[in-house]
Order: sequence, then C-alpha cells, then structure tokens
Amino acid sequence: MSFFDLLHLSLRNLREAKLRATLTSMGVIVGVAVIVTMVSFGLGLQHNMLSRFRALDLFNEIRVFGKNVFTMAMSANPQLRRDENSGDRRGPAFKSPKAPTRILDDAAIAEIQKISGVAYVEPDITFGVYVRCNGRVVLITAAGASVPNASSRFKTFAAGKMLSSAETDEAVIDDVLAETCGYAKPADAVGQTIEFLTTRADESKEGKAKTGNEEKKDEGLSFFGLPLEENDSVPANALSGRTLRVAGVLAREKREGAAQGGPVGLFSNAPIYVPLRVARDWTAKHRGPMNEVALALARQTGQLSESQSEGYGSAVVRVNDPVALTEVRKRITEMGFGSFSIVDQLDQIRTVFLIIDSVLGLLGGISLLVASFGIANTMIMSILERTREIGIMKAIGAEDREIKLIFFFEAAVIGLTGGIIGSLAAWGIDAVANRLAYRFILKPQGASFVDFFSLPPYLWLGAIVFALLVSILAALYPATRAARIDPVRALRHD
Repeated sequence: MSFFDLLHLSLRNLREAKLRATLTSMGVIVGVAVIVTMVSFGLGLQHNMLSRFRALDLFNEIRVFGKNVFTMAMSANPQLRRDENSGDRRGPAFKSPKAPTRILDDAAIAEIQKISGVAYVEPDITFGVYVRCNGRVVLITAAGASVPNASSRFKTFAAGKMLSSAETDEAVIDDVLAETCGYAKPADAVGQTIEFLTTRADESKEGKAKTGNEEKKDEGLSFFGLPLEENDSVPANALSGRTLRVAGVLAREKREGAAQGGPVGLFSNAPIYVPLRVARDWTAKHRGPMNEVALALARQTGQLSESQSEGYGSAVVRVNDPVALTEVRKRITEMGFGSFSIVDQLDQIRTVFLIIDSVLGLLGGISLLVASFGIANTMIMSILERTREIGIMKAIGAEDREIKLIFFFEAAVIGLTGGIIGSLAAWGIDAVANRLAYRFILKPQGASFVDFFSLPPYLWLGAIVFALLVSILAALYPATRAARIDPVRALRHD
C-alpha cells in the first residue's frame, strides 16, 4: 500500500471511533501543553535575566580591584595568606576570584587605560556623609566622578549640566535628593549650595591654612578632638564642612522593558556626585576609626610606604566591544589586579536554568507519558474490534509490515494532532498569563509589559516531534500484536 492509502485507511479507522480518538488526543494535547508552558516559563525567566543584564549595560564593563589597606594590615597573619592562596573565596559574591597583588593608584589607572579595547577607566570612590541643603540635613552616600565622564548615567539631566571641571567645587545631585532638600523643581536646586558636614576642622575650607595660634589651640584637644579645657570660643558641638555648588540635577531615566528599575552599568549609584579630587580629599581627611587603624598597620608592616598612596578600592573599566572583554580581563589579571564581570556568573546562571527547565520539562513529560498509555489502550481496543478485518486483509495478501504501518499511522495522526493543538493551547496560555501578570503585578507597580514566557520555534517544534515519537512508541506493542494475528482464526472471529 502507498503512503496515501495508509493515511486514508488510518483516518477512516479513527473516524469510526471518534469519541475514543478524541479522548486519546486530549491526553496528548494536555501533555504537550503542560510541557511547552512549563519550559517556556523557564526559558522566559532566563531570557528576561540575560536581556536585563544586556539592557543595564553589564556586558561591557569590568570592575577592577587592587590591594586595599585592610588586606595589607592583616598581611602578617600566616593563616590569612594560606586562605588567600587556597582560593577560598568565602564572603560577598561581588569580588575578584583572584586576590590582587598591586595597589590600584593613578599610575595603575593610566596603565589600564592604555590596554587595547578599553574605552575608559573610572575610579570608584564612595562614602557616607551628612549633607545640609536648603536648611535640611540628610545622611546619604556620595561618590566621586571623573571629569569629563563618559558614563551613561550622566547623560540625562532634569536641570543644569555636568561638572564643569575636575578642579571645581561643584556637585551633581539626582532629582530625588533635590526633592528631599525641599526644592519644588529640579531647576530651583541649580546654583544653590550644599554642605558636607563634619566635626573635624577642614584644612582646605576656603583655601585657608591654620595659623600658629590655631595650632596652639589644637594642643588643648584630646585624641578625639574634644577640648581638654573650657574654651568659650570653640563650642563642643561646632560643625564645619565643605561647601559645594549644585551644577546639575540628574533626571530619573525612564526605561521600558528589561532595563526598567535598575542602575545602568557597574559604576556606583549615588544621589550625589562630586569631582574625583573632592571625593579623594574628603575620604583621606575624614577616615573612620577602622580605616585609620588599617592604614597605620599597613605602614607598620611595610606593605605601604609613607610615600605611597593607598590607591582606590576599585575602578570600573568599560570596553569598546563585549567581544574584547575576555582579552582585557586577561591583561588586567596579568598586571596583578583582580577583576569581576557579570560574564563570570553566566555559566552558573545557564546551569541553574538548565536544571529548572529540565525539572519543568520532566513534570510536563509525566502528563505525556500518561497520554501514551491511553494511546496504547486505544490501539489494543482497536485490534479487538477489527480482528476479522485484519484477518481479511492478511488473507488477500497484506503483509505484517503493512498491518503494523496502519497502526503506526493511526498513532502518528493522534500524536501529530495532539502536538499541534497542544502547542497552540500553550501559546494561548502563555499569552493570557502574560496579560494577567502585567495587569495584576507589573501595572500596579508602574512597570511596563514584560514577557514572562518565551516560546521560541524550536520549543514548540520539538514538542510536536516529541509527541509524535511517544505516540509511535506507544503503538509499538499493539501494532506487533496485530501483525501476529492468525488470519484463519481471525476469519472465524465474530
């Protein structure tokens, strides 16, 4: 028999048992729909995460680490050296997999800048500080920024402009801080002053150095800066600080899709940015007690000489092309610095999602396995009902191979139909679920629409092929049993 004869005969047999064929197909439809829906959810999570990394510009930047004073202060501890050399990276995940051996100072920054493929290097200095603006006091995190600056976070201003030069006493704030300071609109904050507050005398304030009389006054101060004797001219609660002029107000960038709701790039996100020189001077003159002890220990152990700068804790390196990122990181590592990139986590992320997709697919596969038992049962019942017909076909010359093919074609029709309809059902479920998630989860939070399910062509095509194979395998026993029927006994069958 030809292919079309077998197909025609199979369709005729299925039409004669419409209800049974429909119920059997429903099992396949449900199984395929469950598999495709679950796996598409796992693929959607993976796609959204990678799209978010890409939209937040995390594949173009590397965070570089140098030796810090805390590590140098404890360098005399042999157990610490063993832990570092053993590669045990207990602690925060956002760190270099290899301990740095060099200080990340200005000379190192310039050296990294010369690496082929590097667009720019941005030293990262952040510190907590009390800020007084418009008569209000706020505790915030400030960050230093080089001028000029190519970072994408300094492209959108609600009012004003970027810092005019690296030597000026200016600041750039975001619109949230401007609102916190009590300004009605961002433009009102431009040109106003903002103060960094401290209880320590700022030697650089207004460019004045201490006079001899002022130094004598300081001799009456204790280690903590408190007067040892009564001094009516210097109140115990006196505050000083550094005054900066607000040059611009950053606008909250409204981003749609995967990039919404997150800072772009690896550079520190802060409500106020000051020139790198100001940030470096402030952190050097207003160290915390722990930092002062670490610096003193680093100099005592000889890890840091008196003439050496402690450098920066980290810096952000941006590459021109993500393809060059691996080579740039290799060069940075060879220079003795540690580095971190989101690319480090991609293999782990893919492994985790592979496990998730496999578990979800297995749960859906159980439904299709149950459906395969229904197909086998339908084929066996068909044999019992068509025993005489099979005997007649064999008596007039039908071969065992052709009898098997008839049952295989019937099972294939059920599997193919169930696979196609199941894939369409999964597509509909995904579409409805995406709309419901947006309506009840994202929209109330002001977020834009995001696809929680991803249905690539290979998924639904693979599901159809899988359903087809499972159906044919389920018909293997019934087809073999039908081919073994004795035509003489079959003709006597009622």
